[in-house]
Amino acid sequence: MSSSSSRIQRAILSVTDKTGLVDFARQLSGLAIELISTGGTAKLLRDSGIAVKDISDLTGFPEMLDGRVKTLHPKVHGGILHRRENPAHTAAVAQHGIQPIDMVVVNLYAFEKTAAKPGVTFEELIENIDIGGPSMIRSAAKNFQDVAVVTSPEDYPTIADELARSSGALSRATKWRLAQKAFATTAAYDSAIASALETISDPQTPDLRVTPAADTFPQTLRLSFQKTLDLRYGENPHQKAAMYSDGSRVGVANARQLQGKELSYNNIVDLQAAWDLAQEFDEPVCAIIKHTNPAGTATGKTLSEAYKRALECDPVSAFGGVIGVNRPIDGETAEEMHKLFLEVIAAPGFDEAAKAKFATKKNLRLVEVAAASQKWLLKNVSGGILLQDADFRPLQDIDLKVITQRAPTPEEIRALLFAWKVCKHVKSNAIVYARDGQTVGVGAGQMSRVDSAKIGAMKAQLPVKGTVAASDAFFPFPDGVEEIAKAGATAIIQPGGSQRDAEVIAAADRLGLAMLFTGVRHFRH
Repeated sequence: MSSSSSRIQRAILSVTDKTGLVDFARQLSGLAIELISTGGTAKLLRDSGIAVKDISDLTGFPEMLDGRVKTLHPKVHGGILHRRENPAHTAAVAQHGIQPIDMVVVNLYAFEKTAAKPGVTFEELIENIDIGGPSMIRSAAKNFQDVAVVTSPEDYPTIADELARSSGALSRATKWRLAQKAFATTAAYDSAIASALETISDPQTPDLRVTPAADTFPQTLRLSFQKTLDLRYGENPHQKAAMYSDGSRVGVANARQLQGKELSYNNIVDLQAAWDLAQEFDEPVCAIIKHTNPAGTATGKTLSEAYKRALECDPVSAFGGVIGVNRPIDGETAEEMHKLFLEVIAAPGFDEAAKAKFATKKNLRLVEVAAASQKWLLKNVSGGILLQDADFRPLQDIDLKVITQRAPTPEEIRALLFAWKVCKHVKSNAIVYARDGQTVGVGAGQMSRVDSAKIGAMKAQLPVKGTVAASDAFFPFPDGVEEIAKAGATAIIQPGGSQRDAEVIAAADRLGLAMLFTGVRHFRH
């Protein structure tokens, strides 16, 4: 039998994440594999009735410097790194009494979690930089032909199963797969450390509170994501695609699909758009998305009411749409949604009645999403990427300025603020007609703002007369305002800032419109 598939006789276990470790260690011990461990890991195994040898018994040297030095020793790294088929290596380890270590089960100090803690001290940050762990992982991965390196609890069951089926051995293919994962783990870990420390100027005291500036972009952008899903194809059938996760277990990339066909690239893009829009509101809301634009959005006293009001905006476009809501879906809401052909429904949850109702639609995808804030948005450009803050600028009372002779009524203000939230999620140029808590017409993605105003009114299934309108950016000429007034809207909310603002305001006054300036633009390209 070659060294690459020989039986594992000795394993070292030293983990921060102890998920599933006891069961895995018990399975290893049951295969007569000697277990060596450190600190808290050794205590956990002993308390669980599993025989384990302390690392200090292996090295003949005590753990020291508050645990900073425990595995950095020739009897550890020599046991891992020596090539079993190399006579000089085997002679050297025999001469120095070094025992082979055939498996390394290690995961690392939770540096990223520590770095994310509000007000973490510089001293705490530095102490959570793992040294021995990455060293053992890299040593084992480098010598993958002879040593299995296990860095993720997710791999415990499949490894234990292969060991049981192969009399305590692992194939070369398995060891190589584990080594690839190991090098990716240490690369991501080092990247996280470099990214966190890059934002800190020269620390003068150990108790310095580390609070990276919110507006600081890293000099070197380091990204690490794990593939979670191979997609059938991308935006079009001739394009390949996959989805990757940041490992946070929240957000769309980490959502849980409860039923339905596999998600497509376009489903996921629309799902994100629907989810983002739904998160703008505190009250129950439903957003119906088609090609990333809202076909209809509405709030309601209940989720069922919100859905029915959203559907009224454009029931034709809603066919085959993607829905996002900000409340768990109940049976009453499911009863209404069940009547329409939908591609995906994204929600924080689904009650049993809703799941039972939707179960009859085998292809409908139900997706549970845990809310996650996005700090940055990325966009590819040839030769690199663009990076910007996510557009999370809420309106403050101080932002709102009445600039027309007529001030909006309280009812108009409620409708204007609703329309403003929706307009932010419509592709530019964007015009949204709305009543309080309900979109009436959406004009999206036009080269001319006047055309967006015309299309929004043209698509309306409900009366436009008496609505309000929101514009994602300023009106460069009065013609957009004139088109909105012609459609029957009575008030407008827009950023302002055009060189012709005076002419635009004069047109609104002439037409009897109320107008608010926000000073905030929401382009969406």
